Amino acid sequence: MSVYEEIGLRRVINASGRVTVLGVSTISERVAAAAASGAQSYVVIDELIDKAGEIISTYTGAEDSCVTSCASAAIALTIAGLISKGKKSIVDRLPDSEGLANEIVLQKGHSIDYGAPMTTMIRLGGGIPIEAGMANEVSAEDIEEAITDKTVALLYVKSHHCVQKGMVDIATMMKIAKQHHLPFMIDAAAEEDFRKYIGMGADLVFYSGAKALEATTSGFVTGKKKYISYVKKQYKGIGRAMKIGKEGIMGLLTALEQYEHKDQKKEVAENLSKVQYLCEEINRIPGLKAEQIQDEAGRAIYRARMTLDPDYQGGNMQEIQSALRRGTPMIYCRAEFLNLGKLDFDPRPLGNGDKELIVERLKEIMEAQK
Repeated sequence: MSVYEEIGLRRVINASGRVTVLGVSTISERVAAAAASGAQSYVVIDELIDKAGEIISTYTGAEDSCVTSCASAAIALTIAGLISKGKKSIVDRLPDSEGLANEIVLQKGHSIDYGAPMTTMIRLGGGIPIEAGMANEVSAEDIEEAITDKTVALLYVKSHHCVQKGMVDIATMMKIAKQHHLPFMIDAAAEEDFRKYIGMGADLVFYSGAKALEATTSGFVTGKKKYISYVKKQYKGIGRAMKIGKEGIMGLLTALEQYEHKDQKKEVAENLSKVQYLCEEINRIPGLKAEQIQDEAGRAIYRARMTLDPDYQGGNMQEIQSALRRGTPMIYCRAEFLNLGKLDFDPRPLGNGDKELIVERLKEIMEAQK
């Protein structure tokens, strides 16, 4: 029995992936021990933030980094930093940025809701989001013409939530930023390569600690030292409401070290095996079909996508999803494409026996709909 069941909550089988709505990920005993040890001692927090930045940067290749409570906080604090440039009088008044250069240009197809609006994170830092182009098509000219004397930075969002077609690529948008002498930022919250975008020349990159890293609830921004110095000063301003505890920082640092030695190919192979099992077993259930798909953003993440047989005369996929969530344990799968009659199963968080239980529950649901 989990600690959550002990307080009266239902057990959850997470077939959705590392998502905030389910607590993102679970941590290893080693990361938990580091967090507990950090919580049981005192430290000068400013010194810990500086030291953590040094350590994080050894894993990203950047000049410096700043630890945050999550990737969303990293976005808000960085935008506040770029607007204030560390000036105390501005730090003190943010997110009120009236009269200042405060515009953040992003592609319209990147103005997403990932559980909260990206535009909200920009505004929390005092930024004004400027959406370039259309939701399904953005050109380099759209981005160029969105830049004004009030533009502070360009933001690229690397996420499966974004529109994947018709967008300007990273290299082109970064070139535009550099031509205009503007910082280029990438939201790479769920990405798995912590060196890639710094290596490409990005000035600032945002990551979640609790997603690919499977760390404590945390995040960080990594990049140019000048800009990172501006970010750190926000802990005396809006960052006070987003502070990360010492235990979270120590858990993150341990998770980074652990991740360096992780066998990524083995993990992908294990997940593919689970996907194949789900597809094979679901395809044996009358009325259901399943196929293997890859993450929309191109990551090495594979899922089982379930649809109804075109000849099926029973209920619809919305009813199946509701039945999965009503049960005990609750089965939570990805529903981004539910309106198109599709449910996706991400096997990465599944524990022993979970995939078999999913199949049995689906059999029961389909039998009940006859």
